[in-house]
Amino acid sequence: MIKYLLIACAAGCLAIGAAANERPQQASSDASRYTFSWPLVSGALKPRGGTTKGPPVILDLEPSGAWRAIQAPGLTALERDRRAILAMAGTFRVTFDFLEIAQFADKQQQAPYQSWATEKVYVDADEGSFISLVHILEMRFTDEDGNISEPMVTKHWRQDWRYEPAHLVTYQGNHTWTRHKLDAANQKHTWSQTVYQVDESPRYASTGRWIHTASFSTWLSDETWRPLPRREWSVRDDYEALVGTNRHTVHATGWLQEENNLKAVLTEERALDTTHPYVAREYGVARYERIRDEDFAAADDYYSDTKAFWDQVRDRWNEIFVSQGNVSLNGPVDKLGLFKPLFEQADAIQQGRSSAGKKSEAVIEAALEDMGALK
Repeated sequence: MIKYLLIACAAGCLAIGAAANERPQQASSDASRYTFSWPLVSGALKPRGGTTKGPPVILDLEPSGAWRAIQAPGLTALERDRRAILAMAGTFRVTFDFLEIAQFADKQQQAPYQSWATEKVYVDADEGSFISLVHILEMRFTDEDGNISEPMVTKHWRQDWRYEPAHLVTYQGNHTWTRHKLDAANQKHTWSQTVYQVDESPRYASTGRWIHTASFSTWLSDETWRPLPRREWSVRDDYEALVGTNRHTVHATGWLQEENNLKAVLTEERALDTTHPYVAREYGVARYERIRDEDFAAADDYYSDTKAFWDQVRDRWNEIFVSQGNVSLNGPVDKLGLFKPLFEQADAIQQGRSSAGKKSEAVIEAALEDMGALK
């Protein structure tokens, strides 16, 4: 039960909660300020989100080999871009922070969101102009007596990067995604980033260009539509989509993902509501800090044992979009728990009770049918 709760949290892409620090973290229950906050006169808002604690971790404060590889002289622009993407692989402490900085509706001020995780990012594929990174959570929790739990492991999210893409699967609102052809002339020197949910279903995608300096390498997306993550649909029902930009910045000791989102109200036709298109704007940042001397053996085992199965799931989703062009799901897959059969099958494979073959194909088809992915 605990594991599937962990999966449900992870399904929101940025919604898992577990504190992990280079020294024990004491959450202040009576903190009066959020670090990046509304004015002092507005009163205190206690952040919501992760409430669990994890054991200390050791931050790796030396410039990584991946960072030094980006800075090497004489690289082609394409190769420098590739190395920046590959530098996002490794073991990390992750912190998630989101804050509404402007409100456009007559609503109560919303509490900021904070959460924590430890995870390993794997290079799932590197084919030159295509790179896939898979995120696997491995969490250890500390109870009130200081006891540390066994590792809890689950698949988190995946990000695919493609150079000068020909097609893109983008979110259209109201649980609908569409595969469309891109203008080749406008995609010169761009990279697409496509983000997938825990079950390999699409989440959001956009294109952008990498810029490199001696201090950082950064990629900024075009305007991107994305569905609500769990941190939002679990507490909000007054809007239907996030519309904004997504920036990935790689630096010497890790990387960060920044979001600048409008919370958009849509009509049944998936267009912005002209009478009241937005309820708020939020800023968000996920900081991936490299850690060292950490045991991710359980994540390694899960990744290697289940890779073939999740490849099957991914390939089936790709086939569906190529053949159908668009997919309208019955609702939020994570909210409805429709991913559960896929994770049960992955567990059965890891435990040697099944394999990534015909049995898995049947499970995948049944799950996609329940989701509404098959026309």
